[in-house]
Amino acid sequence: MTWTAFHNRGETLRSVIATSAVRRDGLLPMDIDGVSVAFRDELDLLAALTLKWHTRLSGQIERMLAHQPMDLTEAVGIAWSNTAHELPGVRMIIDHYRAHPIDDAMASAMEAASFKEHHLLAVMAGRTSIGDETAHRIGAEIEERARQLHRRLPVVTPDAAYAEPEVRGTLLERLRAVVAA
Repeated sequence: MTWTAFHNRGETLRSVIATSAVRRDGLLPMDIDGVSVAFRDELDLLAALTLKWHTRLSGQIERMLAHQPMDLTEAVGIAWSNTAHELPGVRMIIDHYRAHPIDDAMASAMEAASFKEHHLLAVMAGRTSIGDETAHRIGAEIEERARQLHRRLPVVTPDAAYAEPEVRGTLLERLRAVVAA
């Protein structure tokens, strides 16, 4: 792929993401200019959108875990919810084609993507390890809780969710300030 083709594919993908956020119908916007040139078919476009989702989700999880390392499950759930707020149309497309794939290849791809997402959620929440057979089930539970959280909360930034405590001076410094006042 040439640099121009790569750049055009990125621009087209950004247009698809923006359009999906506006339409919010869960369908791949194949009618956008450049989609038929940049992507082979629906599966190719869906794969690019799924990769975008997983990349953004991983970044959100890392950001939340950096600020809240004690309640990992909550941090992962908030990260999933934030990602769904950032990419609402993409999440709706993934959900739609996970439930209603066009063909067997898409069904297989969506099953694999779902499996990997659930493993990511379970492992990053500290509830299982990578090779654990229960990771898919645990990740699905975390996703369901995150969906419920998503319905109730606006986007939660790490700084807003986990504000650092105010730094106070030592006892001696505070006493000096009181005496000086």
